[in-house]
Amino acid sequence: MPESYPREIIEDLVDDNLEWDQLHNMMSDFKDADRFQQVRDVLQERVDWDDPIVIPYADHLYVVAKPGDQWIIKCDCGHEFCEHDENWKHDALINVRDTEQEYLEIYPEDMHPHPDYMELREYFCPGCKTLLEVNNVMPGYPIIHEFEPDIETFYTDWIDEPIPSPDSQSV
Repeated sequence: MPESYPREIIEDLVDDNLEWDQLHNMMSDFKDADRFQQVRDVLQERVDWDDPIVIPYADHLYVVAKPGDQWIIKCDCGHEFCEHDENWKHDALINVRDTEQEYLEIYPEDMHPHPDYMELREYFCPGCKTLLEVNNVMPGYPIIHEFEPDIETFYTDWIDEPIPSPDSQSV
């Protein structure tokens, strides 16, 4: 069984501050048994709320445990979006870039999609206004729900740990 990495290395992993060689070695090596817990601990200590993080969901987003066996998607700032199996983007602030002028705010001349064929959707947290995701899609395309985690299977079959709950917080 490999030894756990030092806390500083896990923090650098979370912050995307590892050199490629170090990251490659970490990815290629056997995983330390408590890696997921180490990452969760780092993330939990960085937020100002007490709901236990069940899984990191995306940059700045987490699935957290709430009373009554409820799992919701929550932002760094504490804004609560929706149940973990719903599409959080429907609760986000959405900016749609669909004109030449709006594209030119972020793209060089002649380097952007044509507004008749593509629109850029930017999803922001209503609480802190952090940009959470960007999609480039055809106009009228539905808002996609890319990810629905299977929390029970992950905890029981993959890491063999109890699912965090508000009553059993370990951090």
